[in-house]
Amino acid sequence: MAEPTTVDERTLDRLYAKGEGERWQLSRASFRRALDASAAKAFAHRQPSAREVEQYLASLHLPDLALASACIDGHDAAWEHFVREHRPALYRAADAIDPSGGARSLADAIYADLFGLENRDGVRQPLFRYFHGRSSLTTWLRAVLAQRLVDAKRVERRMVPLPDGDEVGRVRAPGTPDSSGARPDPERERYVDLVGRALGRAVGRLSPRDRLRLGCYYAQRLTLAETGGLLREHEATVSRQLAGTRKALRTDVETQLRRDAGLGDAELADCLRSVVEDAGPIDLGEILEVSGSELVRKKSRSDRSEERATP
Repeated sequence: MAEPTTVDERTLDRLYAKGEGERWQLSRASFRRALDASAAKAFAHRQPSAREVEQYLASLHLPDLALASACIDGHDAAWEHFVREHRPALYRAADAIDPSGGARSLADAIYADLFGLENRDGVRQPLFRYFHGRSSLTTWLRAVLAQRLVDAKRVERRMVPLPDGDEVGRVRAPGTPDSSGARPDPERERYVDLVGRALGRAVGRLSPRDRLRLGCYYAQRLTLAETGGLLREHEATVSRQLAGTRKALRTDVETQLRRDAGLGDAELADCLRSVVEDAGPIDLGEILEVSGSELVRKKSRSDRSEERATP
C-alpha cells in the first residue's frame, strides 16, 4: 500500500480550522491521524503527490471528520453533540428501513460500537475509525445501519448448506417428520452423505484466501465488516467474493455428484432439494471451523503477501 504524503503544518492548521477542531478540544495530532487514514484509504494503490493529497483532504467533510475524531478520543462535548444531532436522523433511517420499529434496536446497538466497547488486546476498537469523511456523517451512519440489517438477516440463516446459496440448512433431525407430519425422502440420508462428502472436497480445493473468508464469516461468525477488516477488503468486496465462492462450490458439488455418484438431472435436483430441506449432520461451521481458525491464527507467507496487496 502506498504511503500518502503527510500534510504540512500550514495545511494541517487550515484544515483543522475548517473542521472546527477547537470546538471539541481535538488535538492536532488526532486530526492528523484521521486525515492520514483517509488519504491512505483513498490512495491505497499509488503514491500521490503532495498537491493531490491536499486537494483530496480539502474535499472532505472536515467538521464531521473532526467530530468523529473527537468522539474516538472520548471528548464529552463531542459525544453529547453527536447523540443530540445524529440519533434522530439515525432513528428516522431505521424507521424508513423497517416501519415496524424492528431496526431501532440495531440503531441503538451502533452507538456502543461507535464508542468501541469491545476491547481487543486491551484497546478500544471504535467503529468511528472507519469513517474517513468522504461522505457526510449522516450518510455514513445510514449506510452502516443498512449493512447491519443485512448482516442480521444473514445471521438468521447462518446454518446454510453452502452449495445452495442462502436457503435455510439444518431444519430438523434426520427422519423426523416435518410440520405437516410427512416423513422425509427415504433417499435423504444417502443424499446428505453424498453432498457432505462432496462439499468437504470442494472446500478443500478452494484457495487459502477463499477458505479464510468463508471460515471468518461462517465458522468464526464475523460480520462482513469484521471479515473485511481482517482481509483488508471492503464489505461489498467480501459479500461479492462470498457469493462467487458459493457459486463455485455449488458447481463443484454438482459436478462431483454427476461424475462420482452418477446422478442424473432429475435425481440431482431431488438430492439438492432434499438436503436444503433437511441438512441432517451437515454443518458448514464444522467443515470450516478447523481451516478457518487455523488460517486466522497462522497464515502462510504467501497468503500474507496477498493480503498486504489487497485494499
